[in-house]
Amino acid sequence: MDIKEYRTEINGVPLIIKISELAKFANSALLAQLGETEVLVTVVMGKEDKLDYDFMPLTVDYEEKYYAAGKIYGSRFVRRESRPTETAILTGRLIDRTLRPLFDQRIRREIQITNTCLSIDDSNNPDTLGIIGSSLALGISDIPWNGPVAAIRIGWNASTGFIINPTYPQRENLALDIVVSGTKDSINMIEAEAKEVAETIVYQAFLIAQKEINKLCEFQEQIIKEIGKAKAALALQTWDETLVQDIQDLIHPQLDEIIFNEKLTKAQKDILLTTLFNETRTKLLEKGYTEDKIKLMNLIIDEEQNQLVHNKILNDDKRPDGRALNEIRPIDIELDILPRTHGSALFIRGDTQALSITTLGAPNETLIMQGMEVTGEKRYIHHYNFPGYCSGEISKNKNLNRREIGHGALAEKAVRPLIPSKEIFPYAIRVVTEILASNGSTSMASTCASSLSLMTAGVPIKKHAAGIAMGLIKNQNQYKILTDIQGPEDHYGDMDFKVAGTEDGITALQMDIKVDGLNADILKEVLDQAREARLFILKKMSAKIQEPRPTVSQYAPQIITLKIDANKIGEVIGSGGKIINQITEQTETQIDFDQDGTVYITGPNQESIAKAKTIIESITKTFEAGEIVEGTVQEIKDFGAIVKLDDFQSGLLHISELAPWHVDRVEDIVKPGDILKLKVKKVEPNGKISLSLKDITHPEAAERPPRYQNNNDHHKNYQTRQKRTYRSYNN
Repeated sequence: MDIKEYRTEINGVPLIIKISELAKFANSALLAQLGETEVLVTVVMGKEDKLDYDFMPLTVDYEEKYYAAGKIYGSRFVRRESRPTETAILTGRLIDRTLRPLFDQRIRREIQITNTCLSIDDSNNPDTLGIIGSSLALGISDIPWNGPVAAIRIGWNASTGFIINPTYPQRENLALDIVVSGTKDSINMIEAEAKEVAETIVYQAFLIAQKEINKLCEFQEQIIKEIGKAKAALALQTWDETLVQDIQDLIHPQLDEIIFNEKLTKAQKDILLTTLFNETRTKLLEKGYTEDKIKLMNLIIDEEQNQLVHNKILNDDKRPDGRALNEIRPIDIELDILPRTHGSALFIRGDTQALSITTLGAPNETLIMQGMEVTGEKRYIHHYNFPGYCSGEISKNKNLNRREIGHGALAEKAVRPLIPSKEIFPYAIRVVTEILASNGSTSMASTCASSLSLMTAGVPIKKHAAGIAMGLIKNQNQYKILTDIQGPEDHYGDMDFKVAGTEDGITALQMDIKVDGLNADILKEVLDQAREARLFILKKMSAKIQEPRPTVSQYAPQIITLKIDANKIGEVIGSGGKIINQITEQTETQIDFDQDGTVYITGPNQESIAKAKTIIESITKTFEAGEIVEGTVQEIKDFGAIVKLDDFQSGLLHISELAPWHVDRVEDIVKPGDILKLKVKKVEPNGKISLSLKDITHPEAAERPPRYQNNNDHHKNYQTRQKRTYRSYNN
């Protein structure tokens, strides 16, 4: 099999493109390899133009294969990949968001781009590799496309500065982890997680990323020039100019009067627009147009709205609701609106309503993650729900879509740097945001609501995080930046740039655009304007609740921690979990362990927790030589007595340690049920405890035991006296 191989590098790591007859029936296919991470990219285009579609039918998939990482996952009965993990979905979205803007949106032929990760190493992430591979696969195919594009990951922290293509281990210590995609001249997609990083650092990351993107685009251009196919001629969606003119005559000026009427609510505008559409359709039918001819009427009206919004904002600085370009909609905040939840907050911005609910759980109620890239536990979880009613639509119960997962992950990133460590706050934390009404920027409303909800729940976050969605209206070199975009500005605008953070810096970024790209200087303006908006929102939030509640809700579980010898964890658990099961049943608690010996006791109240703590301390108590203890004689043996020191530990009182004289029978000195004061003689490495009675009753005997070898009568009299002394002492 002939293989064409092309090579470059990213920060010293080889980037290899292999083109062969693999997946030969696809329009194009290639293997993209970075280090030892390898992705198979295939591009397939349908055979027919579906001109009755009202959208561009593009599908971008990313598929994890656990064998790529040498792992076998799945249930015990189904050892195969099933539904995609959250990581896989987010990677697919990352690739999609980069590629989609560079297609002609009038295309109506089905296109599917599939990225399959075949091998993954411990250093190189397949997400940016998938973007580069997908771009090149489209470039060498016969599918019309306005690429190439490339993507690069940039890391930063104060000690190392900027790192190009940071490895997985390096990413664990980054203050900024950002993926930037774009063409040779501009940036068209951003995804970032940060730990309160300044806008100036993010701007520098844009500049560094653009240089790397330029190199990777030039690399692709050389390959496309050498082996690229001629582009297919596709039938694009077009409209009859006479129909367009008739629709324009019917909807103007009513369209302007509805969209830019500041006194109307979103719901009122929706009703009026629906009425206008229906009236227009009826009049077109009266003019002699057939149903088939006007079935794409909504697309024409949609384009008219797009042009109207662009012209009004660019030429008149007029937004649909009359706000200034940098003005934020009215904000309202309500706390504790749900009586039994552990924390709740409702954040309202304009028509958008986000209700976030915090639930606190035991330390073992974390999310177990199993994936090709990510395995482990997640303590802080944010889930985002977008039901149909929030946008006034009817929807069926369905599985989560990619948008819901993506918005939830973004809000989670925004707040995650503020979550206290397990040592400070041992709870598992789940926040669920229910979008009750949607008119723009629900993910950033989720960020604000989550921060407020966490504080009401008593989670000790040090400060609030807030988010704002920034927009852009652009026409060639003319552009206007919009703060807090809503419905029409989101739908018809050219950018959706979500910026979240605290008063001290950025914690999360996500940018999608509908134009080919933007330069770094425009993005810097956006970041600066977003900071002003974020600080304004943070003041509103702090005025409502400035710091976390001092205690968790009465309905939340109670947790205490204690430290034991890690070697004694097994003793607490017991054979087959027998002991720990007894403890949890008796005390109605839940007990979890860390490998370092930290014990977490979770219960409904302090009384049950204290009871469990006492039992665990009893099991794990470490006795020391010389310590004075009290115990009950449990069992008599020929060689001594077994003394119960507490419910879980016993020691041996050897016959030689009963008295400072020779004892023939253990029963002569002690009997079952006797409560004795004893001295710990010795503690063996295996935990066995040796006890002494004579060191308590006759402390001098430990050094000079008396000897009565010649006078038997005197010896017997002495024994009798000492027994009386012993019984008197212990009674």
